[in-house]
Amino acid sequence: MDSDKKYMARCLEIARAGAGFVAPNPLVGCVIVHDDRIIGEGFHHKFGGAHAEVLAIESVRNKDLLSNSTLYVNLEPCSHYGKTPPCANLIVNSKIPRVVIGQKDPNPKVNGNGIRFLEDAGLTVTFGVLEEDAKQINVRFNTFIEKKRPFVILKWAKTLDGFIDIDRNGPNRGADNWITNARLKMLVHKWRTEEDAILIGTNTALNDNPQLNVREWVGRNPLRLVIDEFGQLPESLNVFDGTQNTIAYTGNPKTFNSNVEYCTLDFNLNIIPQILNDLYTRSIQSVIVEGGKELLEGFIESGLWDEARILTGRKVFGSGLLGPNIEGIEISNDILDSNYLKVFKNC
Repeated sequence: MDSDKKYMARCLEIARAGAGFVAPNPLVGCVIVHDDRIIGEGFHHKFGGAHAEVLAIESVRNKDLLSNSTLYVNLEPCSHYGKTPPCANLIVNSKIPRVVIGQKDPNPKVNGNGIRFLEDAGLTVTFGVLEEDAKQINVRFNTFIEKKRPFVILKWAKTLDGFIDIDRNGPNRGADNWITNARLKMLVHKWRTEEDAILIGTNTALNDNPQLNVREWVGRNPLRLVIDEFGQLPESLNVFDGTQNTIAYTGNPKTFNSNVEYCTLDFNLNIIPQILNDLYTRSIQSVIVEGGKELLEGFIESGLWDEARILTGRKVFGSGLLGPNIEGIEISNDILDSNYLKVFKNC
């Protein structure tokens, strides 16, 4: 690996530390190198906070070294005023002669303007180092900007014989329907901390009464989303307990209740594009869909999904509700304490 790739890899490594805290901003890491030695680094910690380039420059003890250093950053430096001043201006004013960038910023407010600003100021700019890795780390941000909708992750757990739930009307009704092990439960809660919102359907809310929060991992709770077409879900359900912000999508308008907002949709039309459009207007960058089957299949049939995470436990139900069928490109297949995790991306 040449030095540019080595230091860009470090940018990507530290950028990941901001996952779950910076949305709707991207994940950005920055490294400053002098004589093949890192003299400063920083990453974007939280939305509205200082950008990675600012923190990296501030971390350099001897600022005289900047005039003979290279700044590495996985995303094109901003060139416009937002919640913070432009990073491109700071880089120029810091007299850094060379900048290495992973990915161009797709945001129309930047989109090459940062690169042009640096080049016009006389800096040497190298672009596209580990570009695919840089795009992957910010796939949520890129999807939000380019497709004008959140990045959609589908998730479900199934038994070895393909069922995602017991037969609620059969002899096993009331039986334990938990499918996977404790390690995967913890992993799912970690996933929740990394996404902006989590969505379930009406039957999942009624049958499982999930909390949709983070109990097995340290991090923020996602925005809870639930389908309640007729506005008849009991207020005693966990999703309405007021402990975290919740949106109920309904065709029967209701007033606000504690931290619950009722958002009206037209259920005569496909509600999935309506939900994604509403989330886009709220700057929700990603959503994980945890069920039920009808809702998952709605996303699959609409083609409005980006990643699917399918967990398989060691249980056998024999009968019940079969899981969805999905076609995509398998990107990983792992065994976790005798349970299985397959991840697909949309073709």
